[in-house]
Amino acid sequence: MASINLHSKPFDEETITKLEIFEDYAQAWIPTFVMQGTPLICIFDFFAGTGYDKSGVPGSPIRLLNKINEQIGHIFTKNVKIRIYLNEFEPQKKEQKKFEQLKLSCEEYLNKNPRLRHFLLIEYLNEDFETLFPKLLPTIKKYPALVYLDQNGIKFTSEKYFLELEKSFQTDFLYFISSSYFWRFGNQSEFKMHLDIDMEEAKKDYYKFIHVNIIAQLRKKLPGNTKLRLYPFSLRRGPNIHGIIFGASHPRAVDKFLTIAWERNKTNGQANFDIDDEATINQIDMFAGVRRRRLEAFSDTVKAKILSLEIRNNFEL
Repeated sequence: MASINLHSKPFDEETITKLEIFEDYAQAWIPTFVMQGTPLICIFDFFAGTGYDKSGVPGSPIRLLNKINEQIGHIFTKNVKIRIYLNEFEPQKKEQKKFEQLKLSCEEYLNKNPRLRHFLLIEYLNEDFETLFPKLLPTIKKYPALVYLDQNGIKFTSEKYFLELEKSFQTDFLYFISSSYFWRFGNQSEFKMHLDIDMEEAKKDYYKFIHVNIIAQLRKKLPGNTKLRLYPFSLRRGPNIHGIIFGASHPRAVDKFLTIAWERNKTNGQANFDIDDEATINQIDMFAGVRRRRLEAFSDTVKAKILSLEIRNNFEL
């Protein structure tokens, strides 16, 4: 670790929560296909980072490797191959510090766990997501795939990516979006050209539900006969509300994610905070500027719980 220049600052609490949810789902996803003896499974991390933060806290690539290493005995027994695609884009070759750090972090891990090299292949990529995604899409659609899209740019939230992933029946994905930006700028043309959200409709509800309402509108953009299910997990950092979009076509995959979400928040299963204000019903909403009545807050709590139950009950296992 001493030779690697880490991130300039430690991961914040929201980022840790996001990474832990990614990690928990990988822990549930990997053995599903390993125990079936699937010949090849693929994992794609399109915005991989450097492997660790400044304090040495693992990022998504190292967390993935940890979860694969936990299954090493079963992987050898079932003769499963795993391919990981790690992308960290830096356009200028002379400034590719993060990309080189990513490779150093992962290769160091593999050197400490050399048995992984017998069945695991890592492809390190340094390409713009808009160029790389269509290149890797045939592989995503061909094999059982887990896709991480932990991006920051608004252009990467384009519905065209969701619609392509919807066509793959063996792909589960976790997609991070900065939902607060839509609340502030969602009516601007720069946003609408990538993802056209009806902000008048979204703002009928409280600001804290912006991530939930974006996912509700994304569902309407999917084909009528789709099997893809989208589920939100909201993340609050200070005044900002961001979130994870989980997507999968198989009912058991959705059930696994819901279990992870409810384990993280046993009150509502859809946020890293008390989104229903059960503990602070009479607080003032800082964005709406109104005092909520106890009955309104109770209603939101019931709606959130019913939503999760409906998603579970919509599938015939």
